[in-house]
Formats: sequence, C-alpha cells, structure tokens
Amino acid sequence: MAQYTKHPVKAPPTAPERESTGHLMLRGYIILVLFTTFAHSAVYNFVGEIGSVVALVAFLIATLAIGVPMISRRRPHPFAWRRLPWAATAYTVLALVSVAWSQWRGATIITWVLLATVTVNALFIVHVLTWHEIVRALASAFKWILGLSLAVELWVALVVHRPILPNFFVRPDGETNPHWYWVRGNLLDGGRIQGIVGNSNLLAIISLFALLTFGILFVARARWRTTLALWALLAAYFMVRAGSATAYACAAAAALVLVVALLMRRATTPALRTRLYVVFIGGTAVAAAAVWLLREPLFALLGRSADLTGRSDKIWDKVLERAAEHPIFGNGFSSPWVPFDPAFAGWIEDHGITVFHAHNMWLDVLMQLGVVGVVLIALAYGGLLWRSWFFAVDRPRWDLKADRAYSPLTLLPSLFTVVLLIQGLTESTPIMLWGWMLLVLLSFKIKAVPLVGVGERERVIERGERTRRVP
Repeated sequence: MAQYTKHPVKAPPTAPERESTGHLMLRGYIILVLFTTFAHSAVYNFVGEIGSVVALVAFLIATLAIGVPMISRRRPHPFAWRRLPWAATAYTVLALVSVAWSQWRGATIITWVLLATVTVNALFIVHVLTWHEIVRALASAFKWILGLSLAVELWVALVVHRPILPNFFVRPDGETNPHWYWVRGNLLDGGRIQGIVGNSNLLAIISLFALLTFGILFVARARWRTTLALWALLAAYFMVRAGSATAYACAAAAALVLVVALLMRRATTPALRTRLYVVFIGGTAVAAAAVWLLREPLFALLGRSADLTGRSDKIWDKVLERAAEHPIFGNGFSSPWVPFDPAFAGWIEDHGITVFHAHNMWLDVLMQLGVVGVVLIALAYGGLLWRSWFFAVDRPRWDLKADRAYSPLTLLPSLFTVVLLIQGLTESTPIMLWGWMLLVLLSFKIKAVPLVGVGERERVIERGERTRRVP
C-alpha cells in the first residue's frame, strides 16, 4: 500500500558555492593593481617619480611570484599561449630591441620596464579571472578612484581652502603656476576639477570608463543596482565638472557605437545588417568631414582653439621633425617621455612644464619606433576593434542552437576600444600605462575566451573546468 510522507525525496538543500578565501584575496590584489595603474598619476604625486616606479616594479614581482606557480601547475586552467595578442607582443619586443639604436637609451630602458610591467599584469588578469570578474574588478577600481577623488576634493575645498601641490604640500605664499597643483580646490567654485589623479582630462576619461562599466553591470542585473546607479551619477558629475572636450568626443563616439551595436543585434537577416553597415560607415564619414570643416566654431563652442590648445604648432610639428630623422625604426622607445632625460628636458614645454608625450599616439609611435611601430600599433588596435565588434554583435553560438541570449558584458570591449581610439587622436595614453593594459587585456581575453555566459559549455571555455568523460 502506498504511503504518503512529508519528507521530500530530493537531496537536502545545500548552501551555494562560495569563492575560496584565496580567490577573494587574488581579486583584491588585482583591484589594487588596476587602481595603481589607472590612478598612476596619483601615486606619482604622492610618492614621487622613484616611488611610483618602485610601486609598479613591486607589483611586477608580486604578479610573477603568484602567476608563475599557477601557470606551471596549469591552474586555474592552462595558459593560452597560442591566443596571445601577437601584434601587441611584437610591439613590446620592438620597444626593447630599440635600445640598440635609441637616441635616449636610459629613457628607453626605464619606460620599457613600465611597459613590460603593465603587459605582464594584463596577461595575468586574463589568466586568473573570468569575464564577469574582470568587469567587476574594473568597476571596483573605478569606485576607489571616484570615491577618493570626491574625498580629496572635499578636503581641499572645505578644510584646506587653497590648492595643494604634490605630496599634499599646501600652496606656499606667492604666485605658483596652477599647472603644478595636484588639486586646485575647484569643487565648490565651479571650476574644472582634477580629482585624485591630478588632471582634468584624465579624470574625465576615467569617469567615462566608469560610467560605461557601471551601466553595463546595471543592465546585466548585477547586485546592488541602486548603489551602481549612484556611482554612475557620481561618474557623470565628475565627467561634466572635468570639462574635457576629448572626453565629450569619446562619449559621443561610444554612444553612437552602442546604438549601432544594439541595432545590429536586432537585425534578423544579413541584408539588414549590410544596410546598417552602409548607413553607419557613410554617416560616420560625413560626420567626420563636417567636424573637420566646422572645427573652428565647434572648438570655440567647447572653449578650445582650432589647433587643439597648441598641439599642432607647439607639439606635433616638433615631433614630426624628430620623427623625420629616423622614419623607419624611429629614435627609440620612450612612453612616456622621461622629463629628466637630456633629449626631452626642455624640448617641448607647456606653461613651463616639460611635456610627457606627443598628445597623439600615432605621432608618438612614429617618432619612437617609426613606420614599423605604427604598423604594429595599427594591427593591434585594428585586431582588437574587429574582434570586439563581432564579440558584441554576434549571438553566442558553438553548436546548432542559434537563439541564445546576448550578454550585456560583450558590449564593453568595443566601447572601451572606441574610446581609446578617439582619445588617441589628442592623447598618447592608449599606448602606455592603463591604455596599454586595456589593449593587451581585452585583446588576449577575447581571443582566449570568445564566449560569455553560464552553463556547462561556458564553464569549460571561460573557467577552464573539464568534464570527465564516462567510458
């Protein structure tokens, strides 16, 4: 006779799987690496030139100490050697080899160590973190930068009541060049703010990256969405108060790419996608031509001069003159320019301060590594742009099932790439420090893990888990 029972026959409930303490500590370390890389100018202003270099080298040693045993033991999965970003790797090798013909060998060695440090850290992050963890780590680093920027701006405006110089020195009595200030204390008086990074343009770009990251996590329904929305508002506020024309242009380009990517996702036939490509490419060409023809009134509207605040006549002309001396392999790697090297000290100055870069990544590479370097950078960024675009618009698929849902996270690499490329027209940041880290990180991750999601197959691809075959 059948009997009824109140006890279920399924297995008793268990607590959800939680991350190990070691992995949590690893993620915390990577957040610290990302913070130090993106806010390197803050580290520079706090501990000086030598201290900032020592900090990056210390992270390099720590990363090697953690990563080499993991790679040798194939944990958490085998290192994807065949998926390395080969164009970026070749550029790094060329930068090292350029010591042989460099016109500033000391600067080449110093800055190559920084480049190698950033490259190794980027490869390490890709190896140990999943797509979701990378985006969350970036969001955490951006939160620290924004939060500390708000704190230091409030401290200077409400407590100090005057600008501060690097190392938290209060402005001395008498006139001081405002460009030497770390924080000018403009939070409450309506002027441009610099945040903890000490530069309005840099704060604006980081705020834009943060805004994109928080928005993607919000759409992906991450936890604490209300908090994410508040962080996004703070990032938008900082971006507006920083008043960077370059950041505004990057934001407009990212918004356009986002709209087109979402339209591509909704396109149901190849013919519809083709029409969208024609409209998008044609419209971009027309818009670029209009901006060029109307550059003077547009820059005047943004409070900038048509020569991009002296870039064309003060900086670019001199960079092109030096690039013409060694056009094929360049004069030698140095990103950024080392201000105490005789080749750069006093060469190009802005408000009495030695300029650190060419304010155009293509001209910078041309001067340093010649046409060969420009080709390698074009291949690196071109490959990233190509892969990140189809990573965003193609539906995830590895079998006959063709109706899997898109992941919002796949939009982020293409948005970041477009921002870097637009910024590279007026800045050299995309070829050094955090710009280079994003290039290597995104290129390597997209090649090594071309899918984002959940499920058995995604775990095999993304987390390196291996299912045991049943004989």
